[in-house]
Amino acid sequence: MEGRQAVRELLVAGRRRIREVLLSSDLEEAPILEDILELAADRRVPVRQIGRGRFDTITATASSQGVMARAEPLPEHDLDELARRRRPTPAFLLALDSVTDPGNLGAVLRSAEGAGVTGVILPRHRAAHITPSVIKAAAGAVEYVPLCLVGGPPAALSRLADLGVWVIGLDGGAERTLADLPVHDERVCVVLGSEGQGLSRLVRERCQALAAIPLHGQLNSLNVAAAGAIACFDIARRREAAAAPDAGG
Repeated sequence: MEGRQAVRELLVAGRRRIREVLLSSDLEEAPILEDILELAADRRVPVRQIGRGRFDTITATASSQGVMARAEPLPEHDLDELARRRRPTPAFLLALDSVTDPGNLGAVLRSAEGAGVTGVILPRHRAAHITPSVIKAAAGAVEYVPLCLVGGPPAALSRLADLGVWVIGLDGGAERTLADLPVHDERVCVVLGSEGQGLSRLVRERCQALAAIPLHGQLNSLNVAAAGAIACFDIARRREAAAAPDAGG
């Protein structure tokens, strides 16, 4: 994984073994670099400095910020496990249907973590994977959001429905908006379509409801990362309000 914030969060989370942290030898002092060195020392993670030329040959992104780490793979979570969660809050899942841009996937994961999403469902095929570029764009969110990889999104969504999760697809052409749906205390999964085509036919058919995000300008669509952020935080706000002690009066 690459990028200062991503590596810092890897060290803070402490959820997987870190083999080493690598720093480019030409870095100027910065508070976040001091944090990384202190965290690495606390966790007894080896830190190596190497020349910029060599460093650039082993990085995968164009803007690693001179920091990378080698760690064990992220754990994969079970779909049924994520769906059955009820405490401390009901399952709040996000499923992606063929999102292929690493920047979009990273941004979606970052928003999902901030909104309190309890699990993200990703396709194994024909979609962006968790690469260094995605991890950097997610700014460390991958350390906190449980990830579930599935062979086919349609089958996974059917399984969620069987387990009592309300599956809602975001679709700009839907007649209802998110505000029309009672998502306050339901176990829910929001489905985001691909950048170009939106929800595929089979995925759309597996959704129990379709909802749009109201747009008031001249453009008729949102970037998938922006749509995902709006949906996640809207649902989070309504769930939080419903759970407040004085909710309902």
